[in-house]
Amino acid sequence: MSVVQPRDLPTNLVADGQALAQVTARFPMKIDPYFLGLIRSADDPLGRQVIPHPAELLDTAGTEDPLAEEHQSPAPQILHRYPHRVVFLVSSRCAVHCRFCMRKRRVADGPQVPVAMIEAGLDYIRTHPEINEVILSGGDPLMLADDRLLSLLQALRRIGHVRWLRLHSRMPIVRPQRVTPDLARLLGRFNPLYLNIHCNHPAEITPQSAAACGLLADAGIPLGSQSVLLRGVNDAAEILKALFEGLLAIRVKPYYLHQLDRVPGTAHFKVPPAVGLELMALLRGHLSGLAIPHYMIDLPGGGGKIALAPEAVVERHPTHWRVRNWQGKIYDYPCGRWPKR
Repeated sequence: MSVVQPRDLPTNLVADGQALAQVTARFPMKIDPYFLGLIRSADDPLGRQVIPHPAELLDTAGTEDPLAEEHQSPAPQILHRYPHRVVFLVSSRCAVHCRFCMRKRRVADGPQVPVAMIEAGLDYIRTHPEINEVILSGGDPLMLADDRLLSLLQALRRIGHVRWLRLHSRMPIVRPQRVTPDLARLLGRFNPLYLNIHCNHPAEITPQSAAACGLLADAGIPLGSQSVLLRGVNDAAEILKALFEGLLAIRVKPYYLHQLDRVPGTAHFKVPPAVGLELMALLRGHLSGLAIPHYMIDLPGGGGKIALAPEAVVERHPTHWRVRNWQGKIYDYPCGRWPKR
């Protein structure tokens, strides 16, 4: 699979070749040719996501592992934070290197995850019967060849206590050609299997990405989307509205809108959580409930994900609550004693 390297970038996307070289020496660049073809300038919403920017070298705050994943990894490639599910890092490669990626420390252009490490991860899952859900992530699990992906899914389905499988992949968006009828049929064999894509801007929803999602949905695979709230990309209510409606139109349920994880080199993407809550409040009442994701913060130090929502309860009294609706109007909701069950 071909990728675009810094030397291959079109001249209209490179303002300063020397600065580009300095940034990519610290934070490598990788862009799929298809996704590059959607970019009109280095500072447009798609270009900002994948083209290196000098601001990356000005930001030394944050940590390489902000979510303390390495401390919650009891076996190779396994992240076990919650009691009943694990993240299984089955790939070390992606089709693009997102400039805001929270796993920059793991994703590279080197060899794929060795088979021996995959087997060690499978052994951990086999010996922990409390695990009922496995999330395949990485890197991107769809960077694996079909035969290797098939073997992995078969091994997981043979573990009796694993009930649900989930894949997290950016591939339907940044390299939709990867989603073939054969791949869709392969994945459809392992239902219940869910696939969450990663889409941040309505310009990423193209006829090609819509067709890729259509193949997966037609194979019976429920689709969700995880987006990241990014300054200069999607930090406006009208953009988020277009994104979430566009996803729902191609049968992808907006699932999470993530607050940025603070790894070095990402400060220029930061949107304050208070702004994120304001944006979520602006979407209420203007979008189908199906199109509204959870606004999530992943707590530093391995504390896990929590959902934030605009405050609706204005006052709490013994007999009633005062509640704000989507228009900003205040209503009294009775909440005195209820009949016993």
